[in-house]
Amino acid sequence: MQAHSAGPRFRYHDGMTERFQTASYFPPVETALADPNGLLAMGGDLSPARLLDAYRHGIFPWFNPGEPILWWSPDPRMVLVPGEVRVTRSLAKRLRNAGFELRVDSAFAEVMRACGAPREGAAGTWISPAMIAAYTRLFDAGYAHSIETWRNGRLVGGLYGVAIGRMFYGESMFSREPDASKVALVRLARQLQQWGFGLIDCQMETAHLASMGARALPRAEFTARLAELVNLPHLSGPWTFDA
Repeated sequence: MQAHSAGPRFRYHDGMTERFQTASYFPPVETALADPNGLLAMGGDLSPARLLDAYRHGIFPWFNPGEPILWWSPDPRMVLVPGEVRVTRSLAKRLRNAGFELRVDSAFAEVMRACGAPREGAAGTWISPAMIAAYTRLFDAGYAHSIETWRNGRLVGGLYGVAIGRMFYGESMFSREPDASKVALVRLARQLQQWGFGLIDCQMETAHLASMGARALPRAEFTARLAELVNLPHLSGPWTFDA
């Protein structure tokens, strides 16, 4: 296991990030451990430059508060193609008749805090104040986004993630009402399809995401597709969804 401290230099211009050199903060993803699946590196920081470099290479941070930062690239990788999202009859009915209001990028930090709130049966959360601060910096730079489900002025569900080029990396979601996060995911997928996004990264396999059409890709296939998508024109935030 290696902790890499050297990395690329970045220039920020109108919300875009340009690489001056090809070096990365991270070792090749092919060197990630098989057990635990995908553990690649330890250490570093959560600076915007390091996070963006990680996502461009199919790497994400996931660690418990008080522990060193751990960086992951699992194999296989769970993904959702925006045009393949599966909507059941009951979910379609809820989309039409539940009275939800969908917003985007209007309450990013609040969505992150809700995703990090204690959940029944869970021992803790990896969405620490340091993570919230780091991803809020990405939000301010136009790379992180929140898709929010509201009812009567109250945030009842949603998700957040990172976008680079035409690639979206889903990080976490929450619901305070039945299907509130699914509604946000369906709305996101439809908008991303319209904008020409190729994949939504779901990171790890879950039954919840599989039920909505997510599937596992071998890491090599995922990173090859990723290399194409992250180099397409970037849509800097804050986003506005079409009506």
